Amino acid sequence: MTTALTYLQFHLAFLVPVVLALTATGFVSRSRVAAARAAGDHASARSGYGRRYWTGVAVVTLVALVYTIPWDNYLIDVGVWEYGDGATLATLGHAPVGEYLFILVQPWITALWLSHLTIPATWPTIDRPVASRVVGLGLAAAIGIGGWAMLSTDATLYLGAIAAWSSPVLALQWTVGAPQLWARRRLVALATLVPTLYLCVVDRVAIALDIWILSEQFTTGIEIGGLPVEEATFFLVTNLFVVQGLVLFRWVVDRWIDGGSTGAEPIDSPR
Repeated sequence: MTTALTYLQFHLAFLVPVVLALTATGFVSRSRVAAARAAGDHASARSGYGRRYWTGVAVVTLVALVYTIPWDNYLIDVGVWEYGDGATLATLGHAPVGEYLFILVQPWITALWLSHLTIPATWPTIDRPVASRVVGLGLAAAIGIGGWAMLSTDATLYLGAIAAWSSPVLALQWTVGAPQLWARRRLVALATLVPTLYLCVVDRVAIALDIWILSEQFTTGIEIGGLPVEEATFFLVTNLFVVQGLVLFRWVVDRWIDGGSTGAEPIDSPR
């Protein structure tokens, strides 16, 4: 029995519309910012989403592709998940073309959502920054060690693969920027959780339609609203990667270009 939707039709039904909607509402938001700036209302003209931001989106997307594709192909090859009859049209390596498109589109959905939120115009001075970096590194190491331990058992293989794969990225991001990420924790949380919730919902639909089918052997069987906990964890982790990467990219570039200034800057500038 063939699936009701192919993987590419899934993109057209659930991912393309949200990209278009976020893009359109983003244009409206930026038009209001431009109008406020022209009127001299600089307090309302702060957004943070000029060329620096979209350069960061391109960089994060490229890193996501390079880092995720080998891992994704390995899990498909092992049999952690498979695809329903007729769900895929073409395959490159072990993954269908739709899988590569998903890896490409997800960072843009998250980045477009983040562009609707406000990154404060200043980077605060942080007390005890070394201590927070050490804590972040230790937490990432614990996630990695736990992940590697779970790889030895079939039922936790997928969850362990997510943890082991994510720990180097988390270690890098938290070691470099834990103080700034903690200072922006509400922004990071909101920017991460909203796209995570949306992608969890559409992933649950895709599983119900048998577009992709998770192996009972390599998953725990624990579900949240019918969604395997592994899938929810994957979306939470990957969206966190994107949000933290974009915030830290902006912070690093601001420090390099502005000489480490923490003074207020109208962040809708085209830099």
